[in-house]
Amino acid sequence: MSERTNDLLTGVLIGGLIGAALGILFAPKSGKETREDIARKTDEVLCKAKTEYEAALEKSKRIYETAVKKAQGLQSFAQEKVSDVEELAEKGKEALLDNKNRFKKALDAGIDAFKEEKGETSS
Repeated sequence: MSERTNDLLTGVLIGGLIGAALGILFAPKSGKETREDIARKTDEVLCKAKTEYEAALEKSKRIYETAVKKAQGLQSFAQEKVSDVEELAEKGKEALLDNKNRFKKALDAGIDAFKEEKGETSS
């Protein structure tokens, strides 16, 4: 859970307890009634804090699950792109080798033609 959520829950709990205590202490009731009110208000504040905590926890879980799904999607996307790049690199390598072979054949043919032409003119 984030620090911000913890601060919120702490603030709700402390604020609730202080408010309940002040309200009860300044109410014109007997000691027994005041203790009962304090116990009841404490239970209410704790119940509210628990509800808020559970809601924050549930929200955190949903955010975490969403983040995990997005991360998995990004991982799949990245793997696809890596695969595409590897495929393109392989095609580029094949094209380069093919062009190299063509150039070598053309060069050899040119050399042969030059030799043949030179041999015909010197005879």
